[in-house]
Amino acid sequence: MEVLLVSALLTLVLSPGVILVTVSTRKPKVEVQENEDAILYCEFKTEHDSNPRIEWKRKDKDVSLLYYKKQFMGNFAGRAKIEGATVTLQKVTYKDAGVYHCEITASMDDVKLGETNVTLRVLVAPGIPSCDIPSFALSGSLVELHCKDKHSVPPATYKWYKDKKLLTPSGLPNISYTIDPKTGTLRFKSVSRASSGKYHCEASNGIGKPKTCEAKHMKIDDLNITVIIAGTVGGFLLICLCVVGACCIRRKGCCQKDNREGRNNYNPAQATQDFRHTQSFVL
Repeated sequence: MEVLLVSALLTLVLSPGVILVTVSTRKPKVEVQENEDAILYCEFKTEHDSNPRIEWKRKDKDVSLLYYKKQFMGNFAGRAKIEGATVTLQKVTYKDAGVYHCEITASMDDVKLGETNVTLRVLVAPGIPSCDIPSFALSGSLVELHCKDKHSVPPATYKWYKDKKLLTPSGLPNISYTIDPKTGTLRFKSVSRASSGKYHCEASNGIGKPKTCEAKHMKIDDLNITVIIAGTVGGFLLICLCVVGACCIRRKGCCQKDNREGRNNYNPAQATQDFRHTQSFVL
């Protein structure tokens, strides 16, 4: 069956007088910066139909119409124009990036359908990155500082500064750290008082100007052994007081219970003897 279909198609294509509707693009991949115009090229040739139907679709998780029945659809209405079958999108944003599908239908031709794809990539400069910088840490502890920009295309790379001085991969005197320029993580395996200072991060991707976050001060204090010992002793004494107090309360409760039980079990034997003696006297 498949052989017959292929043979029939070849016969149709190779028959004299049969002209395929051809659709092509001179630029299958388009890259523009955000807020610029993007031109999606689509050229076609038909056999007989001088007014074929032109459709543009966007392929995401779902297929959505861009141009249909000579009208732009959805959020493309009012910010796109068409010449022939070539579409110009005005002031694109990162949300416009994706694969676009040009489809030409020539109803009067022997081969009625032709199509091509154009991939649009929108280059986005980094915004102000979000920085996670602790304000305080103890000497000798592991500390990480994080920097991230979510929307830059291509993804941004990161640099860290301490007191306005660039932290190079080779390190600084008395400070041991590592920097991952792709993730934006600055890592101190063991901080010291020399690590104290103002830190900020810079994000860049070659598009637009680099952006920096607000500098924040990180203070490193030495571990105070005296304070730790005093706190430990104070905590131990507090626990002892709580235990002693609980025992006293429990003991007092037991004493009160014994007194109540003693009063309830009291037997006035002498009063009964007096009563009997009185009876015998009357008789």
